[in-house]
Amino acid sequence: MLRFTPKIISVLKEGYSFADLRSDMLAGITVAIVALPLAMALGIASGASPGQGIITAIIAGFLISLLGGSRIQIGGPTGAFVVVVYGVIGQYGYDGLLLATILAGFILILAGYARLGQLIKFMPQPVITGFTSGIAVIIASTQVNNFFGLQVDDLQAGFIEKWRSYFSLFYGMEYATISIGLMSLITIFIFRRFIPWLPRYFIALILASSVVFLFNLDVDTIGTHFSSISAGVFTPIWPEISFSKLQQVLPSAFIIAFLAGVEALLSAVVADGMTGFKHRPNQELIGQGIANCFSGFFGGIPATGAIARTATNITAGGKTPFAGIFHSLFLLIFVLFAANSIKFIPMSALAAVLFFVAWEMSELHRFVRTMKFPGSDRILLIMTFILTIFVDLSVAIGVGVALASLLFVARMSKSVEISSDIKENFGQSRKEEDQREELPKGVEVFWIAGPIFFGMASDIPELLKKIGEKPKILVIRMRLVPFLDKTGATALADLVKQCSSRRMEVIFSGLQSQPKNILLRWHEKLKWDHVSYSISYKNALELAKEKIISLE
Repeated sequence: MLRFTPKIISVLKEGYSFADLRSDMLAGITVAIVALPLAMALGIASGASPGQGIITAIIAGFLISLLGGSRIQIGGPTGAFVVVVYGVIGQYGYDGLLLATILAGFILILAGYARLGQLIKFMPQPVITGFTSGIAVIIASTQVNNFFGLQVDDLQAGFIEKWRSYFSLFYGMEYATISIGLMSLITIFIFRRFIPWLPRYFIALILASSVVFLFNLDVDTIGTHFSSISAGVFTPIWPEISFSKLQQVLPSAFIIAFLAGVEALLSAVVADGMTGFKHRPNQELIGQGIANCFSGFFGGIPATGAIARTATNITAGGKTPFAGIFHSLFLLIFVLFAANSIKFIPMSALAAVLFFVAWEMSELHRFVRTMKFPGSDRILLIMTFILTIFVDLSVAIGVGVALASLLFVARMSKSVEISSDIKENFGQSRKEEDQREELPKGVEVFWIAGPIFFGMASDIPELLKKIGEKPKILVIRMRLVPFLDKTGATALADLVKQCSSRRMEVIFSGLQSQPKNILLRWHEKLKWDHVSYSISYKNALELAKEKIISLE
């Protein structure tokens, strides 16, 4: 039951001191200052509003810390969702997004209770790098119009169409808007380079807003784009539900759940490496699922664990899940008492924030390093990257994972060896020629090393073709076979059938527990009367000699 217990309960059982409370409160304030501009910017980039981004950071961030399986995870909206959310809103409206977010939450809860939290380790790194880098490019491309002040009436969803619109409108760029954007970029860069412990995004937005106000610059702000932002308490919003709507948004819900699970668990792994603690992956999925259900219920967007904010929490001294709870409470205080002030933030300054978010998300060094990997990894990376940008994120992930699986199967099948040579790795130290002289007349030996599965099962029935003179007994050495799947067992059964038709006895030697259990079930099912088993190769030869004598 411990694996399904929120970390906050374990922390309270261990004892929560005043020193821990002080550290968590200070970390919570620091993370809230970092999270505020990011939540607004990601809300806008997703096609929603800055207010909905903040709602997500408050509600989902609170529940992820309260119910999650990580000690210091910080949750909220992230760049990974921007493409999916933008597409869902464009296709099904905001009501469709709320329904997809709630469905994704239920999917994550089921995944947690199904103990799928460990599956993150099987996600190929080139696929992860490919789609995160692709998302980074898309996020940056959605902010070109805000950064340059381009008046795009209907921004197209397609990457090529979007840039075609930009190029046709660059003549109308606004220099005041560009100046504010460049000033924000330079501010963020300077603070990131020389004073990294200060909240660079927050400082850049305050500075940009102050310049716009003092010089009365005519630039687009959050207030001119989203006039409905106001202080107040969140109220539940129940989306319209119908069977046809559920069918429409279900694929998007699976993609949201997949991205939320992957990024949350990746963030938790990074946090474990920084702190030395260990998260509970299944409970983390459950916490993420509940958080997304409530985020959608209160009009927010999808949320997950945020690596950058989690790292900020750790460096700021966060000790327990209470740091994430305090981060959400401080954001709530801001919404209740200072929400009107965000109307003065320039859109070009938020675009500068998102440019840096995209740059950090792209992890260019990881992309370049992966390009130096073997050919198949490069293909995976490039294909996932291109499909993410030019086709669709769900297609990119599906194709990337499917291709990675096929490549893995192909590599594994090449690692399996089948031979009639008697080698030292089977515990024999003498020369093969000497060993073969000891084989009783009428006995042939084959050994298999590696897992017998569907990727190489077709090689098994071909064994008999390698035998010159037909033996009376075939010994199959399987001490180095750790795993046998159903397809592999079927192939061995076909081999046994071939031996039966040739009136050959079969002895399986040195079986490990899993292959042995599978073969014994097949033995009972097919009623093999010419198949025997031995615990070692030596015993197999003794058994073969006895059978040769009895046959004579």
